[in-house]
Amino acid sequence: MVESLRTAMSAPDLRRRILFTIFLLVVYRAVANIPVPGVNLTAWLAFTSQAGGSNQIVGFLDLLSGGAVRRFSVMAMGVYPYITASIIIQLLTPIVPQLQEMSEEGESGRNRINKLTYYITVPLALLQAIGQIRLIGFSLGGGGADGLASIMPNFGLTAGTILPTSMTLMAMLGGTMFALWLGELITEDGIGQGISLIIFSGIVSGILPGLASLFALPDQSARIFSFISFLIITVATIFVIVIVQEGQRRIPVQYGRRVRGRKVYQGQSSYIPLKVNTAGMIPIIFASSILIFPPLLAGLFINGNGGIVDSIATAVASFS
Repeated sequence: MVESLRTAMSAPDLRRRILFTIFLLVVYRAVANIPVPGVNLTAWLAFTSQAGGSNQIVGFLDLLSGGAVRRFSVMAMGVYPYITASIIIQLLTPIVPQLQEMSEEGESGRNRINKLTYYITVPLALLQAIGQIRLIGFSLGGGGADGLASIMPNFGLTAGTILPTSMTLMAMLGGTMFALWLGELITEDGIGQGISLIIFSGIVSGILPGLASLFALPDQSARIFSFISFLIITVATIFVIVIVQEGQRRIPVQYGRRVRGRKVYQGQSSYIPLKVNTAGMIPIIFASSILIFPPLLAGLFINGNGGIVDSIATAVASFS
């Protein structure tokens, strides 16, 4: 591994791409620490430090965002609105003739579909921002609106709150689009698939805080046991992922005897390698989007008035 890294860094173009990718990931993590305007960050941090670990809604959203939700960052939504838009486009492509025609036009068609995906991302990001904020307000207690007022007193659609609300939503939308732009730069001029690396960096960023919490345990034997368990689970998980990712089923193929002129070629046997995991990360990302969509959608309808719609939305958010 060290030799491979040394060889990669010795090539000027490859070294430039690696350093460029690392730089953009550092920029992404730095921007992920910028809080959303209009948020009482002191009250929010006090809530997450006291109840964030036991609050399933905040914990789930924070896991998907790589810790940005706990800081109420402009990157709190990550790139998931774009992923949701991509899934919608993929599901509609076999149904809508225009999309199917574009998908068959080669590179130009894919560029048009990608541009359409970005257009759909914008309204989805705005809806997700509203739903996520309302869901966080619900997690604070007090039935959505009352709970939200403790950290975002100027969030609403009244004459006095429409401007702060728009500023908050635009900041979260801008964070998502900025993350997508960084991902595109990584894909074009860096190493690997940019969006996947953005998601990966968000997940990996939680490792160090997790280790810090392990070493903060008062009992030394508990610290040692937790650390060893963490290492075993991590290594075992990576091992299983590599086995599944690289696994393949070999379908045997037998070639018949061929005659070319006076030469006779005997039959040969070969195989067709079929990967076990042909879909890659798409099912996991799709499942995450399915899990996060119902509570975010329910968050749009939580208003604390005790009506039927509010009760159903609260039940969906609580169940999720």
